[in-house]
Amino acid sequence: MPACPVYDAILRDSLFEGQPFMKSPLGLRLAEAKPGDATSLLESSPTALLFGAWHSTGEGGGLGAKFPRCLVSEIVAVNVPVEDGAPDPRTGLIEVQTAGRRTGSRIDPLGVLRRVEVFKGADGWDVDKGRAGKGAKAVRPSEINHGNIAPSVQPLGITCDHAEHVAVISFAGLRRLGFGGGEKDAAARAFLAALGLVALVEQDSRGYSLRSRCDLVCDGAAPFELVHPDGAVDRVNLDRDAARTLYAEARAAVATAGFSLPADPIRLTPQPKLVEIVRRSQALALEGEGGEAEEQT
Repeated sequence: MPACPVYDAILRDSLFEGQPFMKSPLGLRLAEAKPGDATSLLESSPTALLFGAWHSTGEGGGLGAKFPRCLVSEIVAVNVPVEDGAPDPRTGLIEVQTAGRRTGSRIDPLGVLRRVEVFKGADGWDVDKGRAGKGAKAVRPSEINHGNIAPSVQPLGITCDHAEHVAVISFAGLRRLGFGGGEKDAAARAFLAALGLVALVEQDSRGYSLRSRCDLVCDGAAPFELVHPDGAVDRVNLDRDAARTLYAEARAAVATAGFSLPADPIRLTPQPKLVEIVRRSQALALEGEGGEAEEQT
């Protein structure tokens, strides 16, 4: 379950109701959000509160709004074959590593290439140096959070005897989120918990296709466990219909508490400069230029 892209550069460089998204009334509310006052995210992108979000490109850089995930879903492989790696040149010790390998990279969903010329200045960035503002300098698209990340190879691919899936919704994490106090806090937190439960149940019903030739099949249904602060555990059986009913009731309670959840998706349109770097990237790609490999030669 990926983190929500509410603060992603693609959204940042799009328009909402004719304004740059992060300068629109909604964008400004999202930029000012914090764990103690998370209403703007609840009303526009509640999954961001479940799966985590970080406004890393906002004012102050890494000091932007940051929300740790409240839902963690992990798949642990059991009985994984390993092999001895090369000796450490400093200690002489042989490091054990998994027998397989895995590549890692980031493919920009817009296909922006490194050789597209962009300028970053006092007024932000633009494909035109004059429009970028005072002190504008040519930068790579990656410096404005667009573009690919070159692939790497890591010893992570594995085979295993079986895998165990554990998912946790942290009620303590939900309690750190504030929505106005009292009944509003209770309704919002219950809604987020119900949203997390329905997400987990729906995922189970659809199966787990992790990658090519890596599908997981559940060995029967497992109940949820409600873990109390003293360590006591209550088992709770929750099927798909019950999870959907619980979510519908929680959503209605949120509306009654005074929150406004959008009936339709929030739709944005790309800014002209975003369209332009994508267009130029596509043109370079068709010409066989502008890729990562060419930049390194």
